[in-house]
Amino acid sequence: MSKLYIPEGYHPPLPDYELQRAISFIKSSFQTNLSNALNLRRVSAPLFVDESSGLNDNLNGYERPVSFDIPDVGVTGQVVHSLAKWKRLALKRYGFREGKGLYTDMNAIRRDEEVDNIHSIYVDQWDWERIISREDRNEAFLRSTVRAIVGAVCETSEALNVAFPSLRIKLDRDVFFLTTQELENMYPDLTPNEREKAICQEHHTVFLMQIGGKLRSGKPHDGRAPDYDDWTLNGDILMWNPVLERAFEISSMGIRVDEEALERQLVLAGCEERRELPFHKMLLSGQLPLTMGGGIGQSRLCMLMIGTCHIGEVQASLWDQETMDTCEKAGIMLL
Repeated sequence: MSKLYIPEGYHPPLPDYELQRAISFIKSSFQTNLSNALNLRRVSAPLFVDESSGLNDNLNGYERPVSFDIPDVGVTGQVVHSLAKWKRLALKRYGFREGKGLYTDMNAIRRDEEVDNIHSIYVDQWDWERIISREDRNEAFLRSTVRAIVGAVCETSEALNVAFPSLRIKLDRDVFFLTTQELENMYPDLTPNEREKAICQEHHTVFLMQIGGKLRSGKPHDGRAPDYDDWTLNGDILMWNPVLERAFEISSMGIRVDEEALERQLVLAGCEERRELPFHKMLLSGQLPLTMGGGIGQSRLCMLMIGTCHIGEVQASLWDQETMDTCEKAGIMLL
C-alpha cells in the first residue's frame, strides 16, 4: 500500500538532467569533504558476505537478508544489510593505524523495508570507519566527530547552491545534542518519530544519542544490533527537512563495542550464541582495533540538499503501482 506524501504545490526543483548533474556534484564533493574531515581513505567493499561469517548486520533482528547459494564456492551468500562489522575487520586487514580510517560505497537490498517518501528497498550510503584509542571512547570525542560530519554536509550543500543557483535549501551547522531518554522526558506522550519531529522543528540539526537500550518507558527509542555500536556512545544525525516538514535522518553512527560492551549487549539482546561467530571471537579476544564509524545515506543527502520530496527522484528502485501513478500525475519522475 502506498504511503506517498506530496507536499502542496510541490514541483521538482531541477529539470531531469540537471537533477542528475546535481546528484553527481553532491556525491563527488561530499566524499572528498568527509574524507578530509575524518582522515579517511577510500576502499572497495563487498556486495555480499558468507552467511556463516557473522559479518552481516542484522539491523533490528527481523529483516530477512537476500540469500543465495554459490555452488562453486560451497557457501551461502547474503547481500549485506550494512558493512558495520566488515569495516572493522577491513581496518585490521589493511593495516590502518590509530587516527586514520576508511570509507566506501555501500549498496544493499532491504527487501522488508516499508517503502515511502524516504525509504526504499535499495540502500546506498557512504560507510566509514576509523581507528580510535581507548581514551577516545567517550562522549566528547563522539560529539566532535559529529560536528565534523555536519560541517562536511553543510560545506557540500553551500557549494551545491553556488553551482545550482535555483536551489535554496539552507542547512544548520549548529548541532543540538541530547539523549533518547532526555527526549522521552520532554515528550512522554509522543511516539519516537513524533519526538524527533518536535525536536528537529525547534533545533534543525540534532544528534540523538544512546539508541538501542530500553528507556524508562520500557521500550527502546529505536532498534540497534547489539554487536557493533556501543549503545551508550552512539546516535543518529537528524536534520529538519523543510520540503517534507519532518525530521530527516542522514546518518546512524557511533563508537563501536569493545569487549565489555559486546558482552553486556549480547546478554541484553538475548544473543549470547553470537559469541561463537568468527567476527565476535576476534573482537572478544582483543584481535580487532577499537573503532568508531557509521553510514551516511547518499540518496538521503541528495534529497535533502536538492529539495526533492521522494527518494525515487534521486535513485533507481522499485515502487508499487499506486506510487508510480500518483507521482506521474504530479509531474514527479521516478528514476
